Amino acid sequence: MKSKSEKTEQILQNFTKLHGKFEHGHLPHYLSLGAGVQSSTLALMYATGELSPMPEAAIFADTQAEPQSVYDYLDWLESVVPFPVHRVTKGSLTEASLTQKVTKDGRKYSQANIPFWTKNVDGTLGKIPHRSCTADYKIKPIHKKLRELVPVKRGEKNVVCVSIIGISLDEMRRMKPSRDAWNVHRWPLIEKRLRRQQCVEWMISKGYPKPPRSACVYCPYHDSKSWRQLQLEEPEEFARAVQFEKDIQAAKENSDNIKAQVFLHRSCKPLDSIDFRSDVERGQQTFWDDECEGMCGV
Repeated sequence: MKSKSEKTEQILQNFTKLHGKFEHGHLPHYLSLGAGVQSSTLALMYATGELSPMPEAAIFADTQAEPQSVYDYLDWLESVVPFPVHRVTKGSLTEASLTQKVTKDGRKYSQANIPFWTKNVDGTLGKIPHRSCTADYKIKPIHKKLRELVPVKRGEKNVVCVSIIGISLDEMRRMKPSRDAWNVHRWPLIEKRLRRQQCVEWMISKGYPKPPRSACVYCPYHDSKSWRQLQLEEPEEFARAVQFEKDIQAAKENSDNIKAQVFLHRSCKPLDSIDFRSDVERGQQTFWDDECEGMCGV
């Protein structure tokens, strides 16, 4: 039986056979920057000369829904890397999600471009199966900027630039080749066989601050640990998520295209009613019940 590392290498070899070995080092490189751990590690590795060739620029696609900690970190990162960082946006994902539209026959609808968890009228739980938020508010704005920077001719069939993608070895299932003939993807963290935790350790060893998690404050892909972290460390941002959940529920309730109630947490309970504490935290709370009211640890 193959070990986990052997299986990993086999997957990477199969991917290389299907999509070819990277051979475009002479082309201009552009970093897709999310300001999270992996892409920030790449930016700093290029800045310190541990990776090459140096990117022409980094591109950050702003959904206008990230926590303030991401924007603060991006400000710092931009000040220390030797290449420009372009910030692009399609607009506010929040406003677009809450905006109600009307069809010609009078049907009201709001876009379901976020993968909400759902509770049907019969009580069964589910999930909106499709999402376009990443494609519309991340990928497309970055590609639009790439076309301006290179620039890309209309109908271009030759490879003219390289997109550097911050996917680490533990997330290699997310590796996908470019859909555009003029652009190829490169994953330097995969090439170096680096996992997310190794990226964190590299940053610590260099004295760099650890990046915050880069995601919209109300992303339904947050697990309970992430919600708890947001609740504790950025309560104002958690409050934004709570309010957005209430607003989006009201928008969907008045729409004709979605009958189920939508939620941000997979339990299909309101965010502000969920106890996100870990089992250990709850155990500690119980232990002190006879000693005090427990408010000091809340």
